[in-house]
Amino acid sequence: MVSKVVVAVDGTSGSGKSSTSRGAASRLGLRYLDTGAQFRAMTWWMLQHGVNIHDPQAVADSAGKPDIESGTDPLDPTITVDGDDASIAIRTEQVTNSVSPVSAVPEVRARLLELQREIIGDGGIVVEGRDIGSVVWPRAQVKLYITADPAARAARRAAEEGGSDLGATQESLLARDKIDSGRAAAPLVMAEGAQHIDTTPYSLEEVISQVVALVEAAGVDVS
Repeated sequence: MVSKVVVAVDGTSGSGKSSTSRGAASRLGLRYLDTGAQFRAMTWWMLQHGVNIHDPQAVADSAGKPDIESGTDPLDPTITVDGDDASIAIRTEQVTNSVSPVSAVPEVRARLLELQREIIGDGGIVVEGRDIGSVVWPRAQVKLYITADPAARAARRAAEEGGSDLGATQESLLARDKIDSGRAAAPLVMAEGAQHIDTTPYSLEEVISQVVALVEAAGVDVS
C-alpha cells in the first residue's frame, strides 16, 4: 500500500525545517518536497534573465516562463531550471537576498502552488515551506510549525554558510521573517491545528524522532 499521508512542515528560516523534513521523510519512507527551493529557483531564473525583482509587474509577467522540476528523494533532493541543475546556484547570497520580493508576488505563488499540489498528488510526502499547512495543503494529516531561538537559528545558518558573521546572519533571518509574515499573499503563519516544535534545545536527531513519533501517533499508515 502506498502511503497517503501528507506531513506539512512550516516555520522560520534557520530553525531546522529542511534537515528535519528530509530526515523524517527518509526514516518514514516518504517522499520530500522543499518548496523554498522552488521559490529560490524562480528567483535565480529572474536574476539570470535580467528581470527587475523589485518590480512586481515584471516578476508577474515572467512567472510562467521557467520550467522548474523538483526531485522528491529525501536523500538526494534535486531541482532543475529549464533542464539545468540549479541546486548549488539557488543557494547563493544573491538569491537569498532576493527571494522575498519574488515570493511576495501573487502570480509567482499561484504558479508554484499549482506545481506543489501536483507533486503532492496522492500523498506519501513530507512538504516543507512557509504556508504548507495554511495554503498549499490545509488538509494535511500532520501539520508542524518549527521554530528556534533567533541566536540558535543564526548560529546554524552561519555554520551552513561557512562561518558568516553571526550578527549579520541573525539580522537577515529576522528581516526575512518580518517580510514573509507581513506579505499579503500567503504569509508565514502557524496553520490551524499545527503542532509547534521549538528546536532550540534539541539535536537534529531528537527533532526528527519527535516528528516521526507525531506522524505515527496520528495513526496514519505510512507502510
